[in-house]
Formats: sequence, structure tokens, C-alpha cells
Amino acid sequence: MKFITDYTLEELQRELEILGLERYRARQVLSWTYRKNTTDFSLMTDLSKGHRTLLKEHFSFHPLEIVERVSSPSATKYLFRTLDGHVLETVLIKERDHLTLCVSSQIGCAVGCTFCATALDGLKRNLTTSEIIDQFLQVQQDTEERIRNVVFMGMGEPLANYENVRKATQIMVSPWGLDLSKRRVTISTSGLVAQLRRMAEDPVMREINLAVSLNSPTQAGREKLMPLTKTNELEELMEVLRSYPLPKYRRITLEYVLIKDVNDSEEDARRLVRLIGRYRKRFKVNLIPFNPDPNLPYERPELKAVLNFQRILWENNISTFVRFSKGAEVFGACGQLRARREYVKITDL
Repeated sequence: MKFITDYTLEELQRELEILGLERYRARQVLSWTYRKNTTDFSLMTDLSKGHRTLLKEHFSFHPLEIVERVSSPSATKYLFRTLDGHVLETVLIKERDHLTLCVSSQIGCAVGCTFCATALDGLKRNLTTSEIIDQFLQVQQDTEERIRNVVFMGMGEPLANYENVRKATQIMVSPWGLDLSKRRVTISTSGLVAQLRRMAEDPVMREINLAVSLNSPTQAGREKLMPLTKTNELEELMEVLRSYPLPKYRRITLEYVLIKDVNDSEEDARRLVRLIGRYRKRFKVNLIPFNPDPNLPYERPELKAVLNFQRILWENNISTFVRFSKGAEVFGACGQLRARREYVKITDL
């Protein structure tokens, strides 16, 4: 079965031509899918009954099945099952005046960050474009308020699944697709240098927001926390980020998970100041106090240490914000997403 959400407009036009349909029918189908949030061909009333039957015979919409929903005041975590039996997680975050959807790009992760529960299961496989988009569609159908923000910060390393993430991003920001603002879509990466260079030259990917997990201001520190740093060295990463083509009025977010007695000292803060150097206007820093997990050996720093770290950066004119991740109550916060976990079912679907 082919999934409508695997196609760009141009690709779907070609597919429909093969079936003997006019090219403009593709826009009609995508308008129903993304603007009207309709994934039932029988409801697409500007298509003839014969066209609807033909489309239903060749295409479907949902490669994922929602198997569980776990809610807290700050977030709702959805568990999806793929057609081949894998489980992935998606988190809807409730902000003060909008909703943000944290989508997964892989089942598991091969990066191996020692502070991240997702890494414990290793990498199972990449998600397809339709599996990424279907996370958005099904969660949007489950909530009354429109989802305005999407962050690729769920399970997996987005840039390790570059082609599918790129196509999903194109669908998200295109007028014929979900029509999200490019300023409201964010790719979060652990710092794959070669893929960042590719992203910098990509007319679709370079227009969206970029967040990079730094987590230590030294090469040795990053290697302990993030094994990929051995082949994606810090200085090379910073060189790419210093020359990355930013849209006007945008900055690169440096994400820094603060871990007690590991990377939260005053000296670590001063090293980070030196690493950023004269490029203060190019970056902003998000400090994320570590989200505890019973399977990981780390602890969250005291609030005093977090604020002290922030103060040092602020005193050196580096925009720095403390982000207490939402959804920790349901293991849906940063670094907590994991397919193999025993869950308590709170809400049955």
C-alpha cells in the first residue's frame, strides 16, 4: 500500500497521472489531507465517486496506529505502533499560548549519548516520510487546537535520516502541505558535521531553525557524554556553525544538558564562553537540567548551580535560557523517550 503522506505535490501529480487522473487532482487530495485534516477519501467531495474509489484502491494515509496516550498537565505522550510492529513516541507539549509537537525521526538511536534513555535500545530503523508526517496528522486529529510548532527532538538523530526528514520538512512548510511557518520548525541534531554542511547548502533545510546538542565545552567532555564526537570533533563542528547561513534575525540554539558534577561547574561555563567567543550574536544557549531516568546514572544539578551557570553566560552577553523540560511526569521530556519501557496506561483510546 502506498501512503499519500510519502509524496510531495510534484510526486503525487506524477503518481495520479499514471492512474489516468489529471495533475490538479493532487492539489485537491493534499488540500483535504493537510488543510482540512481529512484522511478519508469518501469525504473528499470535490472528487467524483469513481476517483475516490480509485484512490482508495491505491493509497492509504496512516502507517501508524496510536496504541496509548499518557497525559500530564504539561504534555501528552503518544505511543504509536508501526506496521512492522515497532513502537515510537511523540510528545505534544502545552505551551502558554500554543502547542508544540515533538516528533521522532528514528526508532531508537545510534548516537549513544550516555545521558539519553533512547540510546539504551540502539537503533532499529529510520522512520519513513509518511511515518513522520502521520505523527502530526494523528495528534492534530486528537486535539482541538491547531499545532503551530514542530521540533525534531523525539527519538533518533534527524540528520542520520536526512532524506526522509528533508521530505517531511518540505511537506510541513509548503503551502500545499501543512503550511507551517519555517520559523516554527526546528531540527535538533547531536552535531553530524557532514550532514550539517549538507543542510547548509539545502534550500529547504537551511530555512528552518537549527538546534545543536553541545553538552560540554571541551572535546574530551563531549566524547564522554556523546561518543559520536570522536568522529565529529568539537572544533570542526563549531567551524561549521560559525559559517552556517542563517536566515535574517535567526540564531542557532546550542542545547546544553546540565548534569550534576559532570558539566555544571563554573569553569565549564567559562569554557563555554570562550568557545562561543566573538560569535555571541550568532548563538543562544538553552540550559536543560538533566531529566532523571531510573536506567541512567546521572542526577539533576541543584537549582543554584543551574542559575549560577546561566549568570556567567549572561555576564558575558550570551543569551541564555533555562528550559525545564515538560512531560517528565510521563517520561516524555528531553532524553526520556524510549520504546522499551513499562508504561502505566492512563487513557485508553
